[in-house]
Amino acid sequence: MAARRVVVIGGGIAGLGVAKTLKEKAPESFDITVVTKDTFYMTGPSRPLLVTGEQKYERIIRGYEEVSRAGIKVVNGLVTRIIPEERKIVIAEAPTRPALREIEYDYLVVAPGVVLDGTSIEGYEEHKGNIVNVYEPGRVDTFRRRLWTTEKGTAIIYAPPMPYRCAPAPSETTMIVHTVLKHRGVRENFRVVHIDANDKPQPPVIADVIKEVFDQAGVELITSRKIAEIGPDYVVLDDGEKISYTILALLEPNRAPKFVEEAGLGDKWFEIRNPTDLRSPKYDDILAAGDAAKLPFPKNQEIAYESSLFAANKIMEDAGVGEPVKVQYAFLGWHI
Repeated sequence: MAARRVVVIGGGIAGLGVAKTLKEKAPESFDITVVTKDTFYMTGPSRPLLVTGEQKYERIIRGYEEVSRAGIKVVNGLVTRIIPEERKIVIAEAPTRPALREIEYDYLVVAPGVVLDGTSIEGYEEHKGNIVNVYEPGRVDTFRRRLWTTEKGTAIIYAPPMPYRCAPAPSETTMIVHTVLKHRGVRENFRVVHIDANDKPQPPVIADVIKEVFDQAGVELITSRKIAEIGPDYVVLDDGEKISYTILALLEPNRAPKFVEEAGLGDKWFEIRNPTDLRSPKYDDILAAGDAAKLPFPKNQEIAYESSLFAANKIMEDAGVGEPVKVQYAFLGWHI
């Protein structure tokens, strides 16, 4: 029997978890292609430490050369469309060949991560250049520069409504701001405000600890409020309160890429049958893994990897090949 074509959208923890598992467990049964929009992978958990200088890019960035050497095809491109009825995806090739290309599949795994979408916030597009965060390399660099050179003002850190990738990141960002300013000897010149759209700082299991730490650091905590508008040097909350800023570290609301919704695979997130059966309710040959999946768990790398193993197991089960890997959802990071 010819090898089945498995196309994986996304070259992160979830996407590579599926590809690697299938290649190891049933190497002759699957022809695996990973489609990734970037030519490199950058790990997520220690990105905030780039702002403090405790982490370096060269330690957390890897290319896909070893993936290719393992017999997994890697295609650089931006997925523009999934066509379930024809079992194919459409990509815009990158970076030097912008022509559209179609890739056919027998199984499709959708693991593209999340999109940061601030378009619901008035003034977002106009003042996007004022926004920094600890998620995207360019914004991390800008964040670091502003935090280490600004002498006084107000630093605002914003956490959007859950779910979003890495729940503790905004709270960690707030304490990084406090720590760097204190290290520089200018903390007394700054007002630090943490605005959380949720009813308590995230993650909720350690919300009391976070609040206590904020209190000790002199951080102002505002919960259950969304940023409704961004101005050139101010934000307006959904209750009308206006707060000026000098540094704005804002995490936009998260969602899956639009091609998920356009293909009828879900609204904001990819709909799955259940956490251990990550197939689309509509299509047996399309599965999700990682942050784009509508899982009842936090969006983080541990859950992403575990979901990738469940997805790989389901593909092997459906194809009648390979031995399933042992896996369970067991995120322990918040309790350590």
